[in-house]
Amino acid sequence: MKFTQHTLDKVERVIEDGGYIIRYERGTFQSGYCILQAKKVVVLNKFLQTEGRINTLIDLLPLLNLNIDLLTHESQKLYEELMTMEVHH
Repeated sequence: MKFTQHTLDKVERVIEDGGYIIRYERGTFQSGYCILQAKKVVVLNKFLQTEGRINTLIDLLPLLNLNIDLLTHESQKLYEELMTMEVHH
């Protein structure tokens, strides 16, 4: 997987299509992220570089309660790829 802005956009789209909002904020995140499950908001440390953002979002996928039915076909395909990748990660 290439760590480019294009890849980041695609991973963000999967999460957003699944019903979550992604925000990049300043803050003291021990882990680089924070999940507000009730509001379906994922907040990432805005100082993470592109590769860090992609890796963090991929690591978070299994923790999110995504509505898979809302995903576009392209997002579903990427989601399944990322989930398989995560198992072997």
